[in-house]
Amino acid sequence: MTENPTLSIMGLEDNIPDTQPGDADHDYFMQQALLMGEKALATGETPVGCVLVYDQKIVARGMNDTNKSMNGTRHAEFLAIEEVLQSYPRSILRSTDLYVTVEPCVMCASALRQYQIRSVYFGCGNERFGGTGSILSLHSDHTIDPPYPVYGGLFREEAIMLLRRFYIQENDKAPKPRPKKNRQLNTKVEYE
Repeated sequence: MTENPTLSIMGLEDNIPDTQPGDADHDYFMQQALLMGEKALATGETPVGCVLVYDQKIVARGMNDTNKSMNGTRHAEFLAIEEVLQSYPRSILRSTDLYVTVEPCVMCASALRQYQIRSVYFGCGNERFGGTGSILSLHSDHTIDPPYPVYGGLFREEAIMLLRRFYIQENDKAPKPRPKKNRQLNTKVEYE
């Protein structure tokens, strides 16, 4: 694994929670999210994984399930929230942090806002569908629901490599499958 890059905050500098886990805690929780991403990859899913952390304990895990379920809303974040709500009241989410391998998409960023998640930590940006800064900044729109802080870049290289390992594979479920037999895995990650 690479060194823990400095977390960069995306908006809401004045809304950082008073208590932050130490770097070792961030590393541990993000590594757990990466393990969920690996599990998703092993099952043919887009390798996005996450964990929800309450009181420094993982209370739920999620991984994408869109391919298997054929349901575009079965994102890792939704599955983890579903798991939390089976055992805890909805209000727990106000004191819960999300660690996810990829920046939440617009749909997930909006749901996290509605559930009033405390904060989000992610690995790599989502330049096609990102809802917390890459495309839209749904986490910081002061006209709706309370905003939440977002920190990106935690284990960024590992998150990017997970995605690359997925996208180099054949996708039989694609509307127009494109042969990928001559593609090679690019292991070099550029810094932004």
